Amino acid sequence: MFDFIVLIPLFPLFGAFLNGIYGVFRDKWANKPSHTIGVAAIGLAFGLVLLLVYKMLSVPIVLLALVPALGAFLNFIFGYRWSDKLVSVIGVGSVGISFVLSALAFWKLIHLEPEARFIEVVFYKWMVSGNLSLDVAFLLDPLSAVMMLVVTGVGFLIHAYSIGYMHNDPSYPRFFAYLNLFVFFMLILVMSNNFPLMFVGWEGVGLCSYLLIGFWFEDDYNAYAGNKAFIVNRIGDFGFILAIFLIFVNFGTLNYKDVFETASRVLPYNGFMVTAITLLLFLGATGKPAQIPLYVWLPDAMAGPTPVSALIHAATMVTAGVYMVARCNALYTLAPVSLAVVATIGALTAMFAASMGFAQRDIKRILAYSTISQLGYMFLGVGVAAFSAGIFHLVTHAFFKALLFLSAGSVIHAMGGEQDVMKMGGPKGHIKKTFIVSLVGTLAIAGMPGFSGFFSKDEILWQAYSSPYGSKFLWAIGVITAGMTAFYMFRWLFLIFFGEERMDHETKHHIHESPNSMLIPLYVLAFLSIFGGYIGLPEALGGKNHFHHFLEPITKYAYKVEWPHYSHALEYTLMIVSVAVAFVGFALAYICYVKDPSIPVRFAEKYKTLYKWVYNKYFVDEFYGFLFVKGLLKTCFGMRAFDEKGIDGAVNGTGKSLYWSSVLTSKLQTGYIYHYVWGIVLGLLILLF
Repeated sequence: MFDFIVLIPLFPLFGAFLNGIYGVFRDKWANKPSHTIGVAAIGLAFGLVLLLVYKMLSVPIVLLALVPALGAFLNFIFGYRWSDKLVSVIGVGSVGISFVLSALAFWKLIHLEPEARFIEVVFYKWMVSGNLSLDVAFLLDPLSAVMMLVVTGVGFLIHAYSIGYMHNDPSYPRFFAYLNLFVFFMLILVMSNNFPLMFVGWEGVGLCSYLLIGFWFEDDYNAYAGNKAFIVNRIGDFGFILAIFLIFVNFGTLNYKDVFETASRVLPYNGFMVTAITLLLFLGATGKPAQIPLYVWLPDAMAGPTPVSALIHAATMVTAGVYMVARCNALYTLAPVSLAVVATIGALTAMFAASMGFAQRDIKRILAYSTISQLGYMFLGVGVAAFSAGIFHLVTHAFFKALLFLSAGSVIHAMGGEQDVMKMGGPKGHIKKTFIVSLVGTLAIAGMPGFSGFFSKDEILWQAYSSPYGSKFLWAIGVITAGMTAFYMFRWLFLIFFGEERMDHETKHHIHESPNSMLIPLYVLAFLSIFGGYIGLPEALGGKNHFHHFLEPITKYAYKVEWPHYSHALEYTLMIVSVAVAFVGFALAYICYVKDPSIPVRFAEKYKTLYKWVYNKYFVDEFYGFLFVKGLLKTCFGMRAFDEKGIDGAVNGTGKSLYWSSVLTSKLQTGYIYHYVWGIVLGLLILLF
């Protein structure tokens, strides 16, 4: 019944293949006949898939994967020309079908008993080597089901938005090919039932981030940003793969169920080995989710097209680390030291990144630092063993962060490519719809009551205070960061839409609202940013926290400790404190950027050194560049000198000594007999004496 879930990642992969082939051969097909057959074939294939899924027939997964391939095969063989419209159908439609299949899988899952919500689907035998036996197999459980819905649902909206945003780009097919490939690898990551297959998806999203961040590679900066993301992530991946090796050495298997089920028997509580494994896993997690110390690649990832930023920041790559820690909860609850490290790094990253958003000017870079900060909240949640709270914030963050990035893209589109918020101001009269959805996203991320971000952020703060793994210190950092978030996000909103118009005359003359292809996904995300948090409505507010109860089965192998019980009165008090701090942040932003915009200017002039440090991101990039990049180059040059003068010198010296010895000894072979006779005579005389 559940075999069809294997198909979910295949549709985006096939969309990537089709668009990639189309992008390569488009010029050659430019003068070919109409693409009517191709459109009809794709439409028929999609219709058949939906019909088969609707009937829930026992259709072989291979057939479901090959049906849409038929249209691509016909177009490739007969060489019909494809339009951008067809590329859009394939790119968006493939992810749309994956979302439908994900929703059906989720629907079937919730109708099972909680203890039965673990279904494995084996695709084929992958590798057998000694004691290692691995399958390409997928796991459908509450955690993977939630992630599948987020990846495909938000991913579908971003794909649809991209039709309008990228419509004039000459590399339109390549763009959709990369996006489809990104979704495919992310689905592999979250659906896998073993660590090596997760690592395949892990590396795949790293590859796609490199391709998409450097999408406009003709610009050197874009290529540099793609390289930076790729290299920094390899550092984290090194820790991840070492952890996989240690898991196999200790468990003899890499299958999730076998590892997690026996974890408490194989590894002692708070032992060295489980701590080493979980810390190495977390090193991997600091790379893609961009946490201290490996966060530096994410702000530069803004070099790619805005839909790429939305996809990376909201639904795919940066959420991989949070998912991985939540998935490995059976290991992390055996390692309290590792949980403390995760929570502390998360809290410090949340505050540190939030402070860097105070002085940034790029409309997307501000949002990039907000992503790093919000991911810190997620790690704070999973670090205090509140795994469902961390995943809950992951879900709501996907809604409002995708909304914010796509809203920023709508502003950039309306203003002809301008991204400096200091050159905007006052365009809400021209782009009212974009302003409204931007306001919704800002209210959600600031944690204002009634919006999705309020429920998930408050849940994390409450768990940080009440968890046996938490502390008042972690809670305090979270609350302060909530106020900082409200300040820099309303700063972002006010600088874009309020105050005097600071754009140039040409930009002001051509400013216009975005097309419906971009606005409709924004409306859907705005709706989710408002109401998406109600799936986790806490009991203190009259809800039943359905999201938490749905995810409870994934922690059945976790090490159990007793959690203290607190009254709802205390929860209300902490809730009021966090909301009050957020309102203080909003009020300060309003005073500084609407009521009296001269205040930030005077502050920057008075505290030039502080402003310089914050604006330049505390010079962390420069420090890394000096310590690692230049240090590595100096080391390489030193090794080069050693290689040339030492290794090569020894090799060349040996060759030269042999050469000169052969030159000298060759003098003994003249070819004249009388020389040899005199040599014999001389030798005899020496022997006689």
